[in-house]
Amino acid sequence: MPLPVIPLEPLERGQLHVMRLRVLIFTAILMVPAAVVPFIAFPRELEALGVPLWAPGAVVAAIGLYLLLSAGRRWRRWGYAFTGRELHVSHGWLVHYHTIVPVGRVQHIDVSQGLFERMFGVATLGLHTAGTENSVVSLPGVTRETAEEIRDAIRGQIGGVEA
Repeated sequence: MPLPVIPLEPLERGQLHVMRLRVLIFTAILMVPAAVVPFIAFPRELEALGVPLWAPGAVVAAIGLYLLLSAGRRWRRWGYAFTGRELHVSHGWLVHYHTIVPVGRVQHIDVSQGLFERMFGVATLGLHTAGTENSVVSLPGVTRETAEEIRDAIRGQIGGVEA
């Protein structure tokens, strides 16, 4: 008998903005110095090779643009569903992950918001389960209210506490 297909909810649009902002910061902090350092450290060698001054900047811009555009594809590949008995988290393209966390296996629950997440109104729900490998399942990009609702529903089932 085939398993029923659980319809997945998409992440909040604010998570897309968080992902794009992280890409921009990554590009600025790591890629820009990588484009400038060769001209400071090896100016004669680059001049002898005929490398124009704009070439490293163009490479950085192309990589940054690619990463910025790929954030949308990565964001669209995420989905989740909470059935009351289990949390489904799905993501990935080349390697597709679909993690199912039964409520009874949850030992600890986190709801967190970093600076960028607060700016765009999203949070991350973290479920800690028994075991060592892959014992933390994270669901980024949900509203704080949704994360707290799921947390309270799980807490009510595992601890006998009414939410």
